[in-house]
Amino acid sequence: MTHLLLTVGKPKTDHARAGIELYRRRLKPYGGCGHQVVRACRAAGGRSQAEIISRQDKRIVDALQDRDRVWALDLRGRGWSSKEWARRLDQARLAGTGRLVLVIGGALGLGETVLQRADSRVSLGPITLPHELAAVVALEQLYRGHTILAGTPYHRA
Repeated sequence: MTHLLLTVGKPKTDHARAGIELYRRRLKPYGGCGHQVVRACRAAGGRSQAEIISRQDKRIVDALQDRDRVWALDLRGRGWSSKEWARRLDQARLAGTGRLVLVIGGALGLGETVLQRADSRVSLGPITLPHELAAVVALEQLYRGHTILAGTPYHRA
């Protein structure tokens, strides 16, 4: 199974880019992980927050394939332990989906169109994270889930 990190906007800091690349490299033995960026919609022209989210949602949905299993990172989602990430990853692997796509919205989050398309809504906890840091944390958990399934010593619970 391949993986895709789908984010709104490019990471702006060197640290975020380096963290994303670190876990993308680590995921190579587990099917690899692409990173696709959809352009953020700006508030120019007096656009409302709802219109901005709607436009970004359309860009995200357009980037998805029919067979993708989509995990949307959303504050209102359910928090998973690392072992739950592994269990759900194993389920996705066994289901034989084409790609597992982790979707991370922009500063305003994700809209209902993406959330309805998602197979799971995952929360990284009640704290507010910049979306580029959320991307690094999500990829680390994806990697950790694979190492739990492979029985490697990375995870120490």
